[in-house]
This record gives sequence, structure tokens and C-alpha cells, in this order.
Amino acid sequence: MTAGPEETLESTAALLARVRAGDDAARNDLLARYLPMLRRWAHGRLPDHARQLADTDDLVQITLLRALKQMGTFEPNREGAFLVYLRRILLNALRDEIRRSRRSRIAGEPDETVADERRSALEEAIGHETLERYEAALAMLTEEQREAVVLSIEFDYTHQQVAEAVGKPTANAARMMVSRALVRVAEIMGREHD
Repeated sequence: MTAGPEETLESTAALLARVRAGDDAARNDLLARYLPMLRRWAHGRLPDHARQLADTDDLVQITLLRALKQMGTFEPNREGAFLVYLRRILLNALRDEIRRSRRSRIAGEPDETVADERRSALEEAIGHETLERYEAALAMLTEEQREAVVLSIEFDYTHQQVAEAVGKPTANAARMMVSRALVRVAEIMGREHD
């Protein structure tokens, strides 16, 4: 069986418990585990016009710091839950940075990219409106379905890795869950588009 991104010597839940207890080594292990995944996921999601104030790596680090500060309120119920939690924090940080960059331009700060309102690579590929509809549809899924879709589609987990992360007995069970959840996402997005 292939080891998943979260399947290493120590489970994420165990690392989180050690972080809560003040273990700096566990904190460093957690950062080392998730930093590369979040960087890959965030790459190209921050539009060029918002990169003046911060870059994607800054936002990834902010995300991890915010998550670590909130360790007392986050309770991992499955291995994949922490990665989905990090994704949500990072997505909010990206949105905040985009809003902040727009406010700074409105407030009169000079902006050399006013004529260059390019979108992020993801927005270029699927469009801003579609991305917003996708996020809204994801929010309507159960937590387990949302985790499965995010891990499979956005973090490129195999079905076996998804099964392990969300507690499904087999890779085929995870595949069916992802498939059904994606059908539901498509239905929701289709209704919102009509």
C-alpha cells in the first residue's frame, strides 16, 4: 500500500496533540509536512494585482501560523480534516489579500497594475464565477464529502489515500464517495447557473 501525504511515522492527530502540549519539534514536523502541499495548492491562486502587498508563500506561512494559534479550537476527527482546515484558512487569507489590494487602490495608493487586472491561473482556467459557484457547492456537501472532494481533486490524493483520510474501508468506497459528491457539486453548480 502506498503511503499517503499524511501517512508518515506519526499521525497528524498525534502531532497536533504534541503541538498543543508545546512540543516545538512536533510543530516543526507539522509545518514541514503541510508547507509543500499548501504551496502547491496555492500556486497561481493569488491574482497578479494582489501580489504587490504579499506573495503566495507569505499567505501560506500566515495560514500555518493562524492554524497553529487556533490549535485549541480545532479537533481533528479524521486524518484529512486538518488539511481541509488549512485549505479553508488559506482560501480566506487569499480572499482577504485580494480585498485588501482592492481597498488600497480605492484609497488612492498608487498601483502600477491598474491596467493589468489579470486573474490567477486557476481563475484563468475555469473563470472567477465558476470558482465561486464551486466553492458554494462544496459548502453544501457534508463535511466528509467536502474533505473527500478537496483531497482528491485539489490535493491529488489517490482513492486509497482519500479512504484512509476520511475513514472509508476501501479505495473503491472512497472513489464512489468522491464520484457521488462531484455529481452533487455539478448539480448544485448547474442550478446556480440557471
